[in-house]
Amino acid sequence: MNKQTGLNASDFWQPEFEYETRPDGTILMRQRGALGDFEATLADYFDTWADATPDSTWIARRHEGGDWRRISYGTARRQIRAIGASLLAMGLGPDRPLLILSENSLEHALLGMACAYVGIPYAPVSPAYALVSKDHGKLRDIAAALRPGALYADDGDAFAPAFSAIAEEGRQVIALRNPGAGAISFDDLLAGDPSGAGSARAALTDQTVVKYLFTSGSTGAPKAVINTNRMICASQAMIRDCYRFLTHQPPVVLDWAPWNHTAAGNKVFYMVTTNGGTYYIDDGRPVPGKFDQTLRNLRDVCCSWYFNVPVGYDMLVAELENDPALAENFFRDLGMMFYAGAGMAQLTWDRLRAAGRKATGREVLLATGLGATETSPFALACTHVQEKSGNIGVPALGLTLKLVPNGGKLEARLKGPTITPGYYGDPAKTAEAFDDEGFYCLGDALRPADPDDYAKGFFFDGRIAENFKLTTGTWVAVGAVRAGLVDALGGLVRDAVIVGEDRSELGALLLLSDKGAAMGNDALRAALDEKLTQVARSATGSAARVRRAVVLQDAPSFDRGEVTEKGSLNQRAMRAHNAALIDRLYADDPGEDVIRV
Repeated sequence: MNKQTGLNASDFWQPEFEYETRPDGTILMRQRGALGDFEATLADYFDTWADATPDSTWIARRHEGGDWRRISYGTARRQIRAIGASLLAMGLGPDRPLLILSENSLEHALLGMACAYVGIPYAPVSPAYALVSKDHGKLRDIAAALRPGALYADDGDAFAPAFSAIAEEGRQVIALRNPGAGAISFDDLLAGDPSGAGSARAALTDQTVVKYLFTSGSTGAPKAVINTNRMICASQAMIRDCYRFLTHQPPVVLDWAPWNHTAAGNKVFYMVTTNGGTYYIDDGRPVPGKFDQTLRNLRDVCCSWYFNVPVGYDMLVAELENDPALAENFFRDLGMMFYAGAGMAQLTWDRLRAAGRKATGREVLLATGLGATETSPFALACTHVQEKSGNIGVPALGLTLKLVPNGGKLEARLKGPTITPGYYGDPAKTAEAFDDEGFYCLGDALRPADPDDYAKGFFFDGRIAENFKLTTGTWVAVGAVRAGLVDALGGLVRDAVIVGEDRSELGALLLLSDKGAAMGNDALRAALDEKLTQVARSATGSAARVRRAVVLQDAPSFDRGEVTEKGSLNQRAMRAHNAALIDRLYADDPGEDVIRV
């Protein structure tokens, strides 16, 4: 028994590596050995578990009345066969995919698996494209690229404007509630003849496209990342090799994260499905007013694997510390906690580890990793207990990590069976994404935890595309500067845009937090001036020292690509769209609203 994790050492990988170093400083790193066998299709996995454990719960969601509505593997297979047959009868197929506009739901899960079972590609897209966007511009781009044969949303009334925005002759609408004139009810799909799915199921191969997942589109129109059966099944084989306890402890997961993102939609959802586990849909969110629902669910569900974003853990850890019963239930069966999407504050990291030790008497693994929509997404993972947050680990078995010197950093590239063949209908963007050896260019820089031993893992070192040079020729690591600045400003701002390309010193455009916005102008100015001065004094050089700043008055625009549906800022788009403000920031007489230190 591993005293650090409460699991056997064999429950996590113990990888060994081989390396190749080239004259230009490029390093290739891969695990020794070969990836084990895996099924060719997701349908194979679903049939395996529907045959072996037909009565086990596959997926569940709370009714409004409070009880869990559960769907077993056996029931789900009958329903996905019926749905698949109905979709085929509607004319959907490889060239006429299904576009899902609404959020996670039992019906969404059934539709997605039905499509995978009969070879109809589907695309779950961010509900924000339909419900938040004012002009539906990105949704129009998506529909123009995929030319879907049908659209689905849970509520026909709420999504009616989006349906109208991408209406086209022959394009059918499916809705669970309020289908509207001419639309198809979800219940009608369940009436399909399951035998109609048989020949389509038999024709599936590992190259059959399962889905298209869209990048955020923060630098233009969203790109449709092709996801094949081979990509997804290979990725799940890598996950099982890494988290080996999954093979004898079917995962139990409670998850709120959206399925239009690869982290939840691919890694977590298929981790449950291919290992015969149970996926509980969490209708809570890590925001005030909705987190109580998550806490209620965590009192019901004992997870074996738990995922959240750092802000979710910030909220959760306080509850775990103050509610011993909740902590006992949360940690009882937990093999590990995983976070992604942003960096975790060290204080939160320390408190989570302490809460786990207090509840269990052992160390509960807290870890992160690195991947992308284009990598299925599992790529790098850390399974050793760490004292500091942020170690993203080492490359998975079957992947080759290529580290290329770029601007004083190591740019990460990947090759292996989990990498997308490209972007649907966009050969130019596909070509740009790969280097001349066929490695996918992540666009991320990595920093080794130990320069003398890469097997100890890496830390994220910023986005290559966000970085720029000062007039001194010094590269600015925008991600690190931004994170350090936001942290140092003590909750006065929620984000910052780092500027200074081809200038002699750095500046920042500040987005106030609720705390900062609630302060009077004079008090806010004084507080920002004091903290910015402290930051500048402690900086180690011009590439880390922010010397001037101004508060942004206008919120970032979703439609202009300044902010993604995840809420993260596109630094380059923000700099481009605020060029006049940046020019004023660097003027000799910039105005009273500009802070200079």
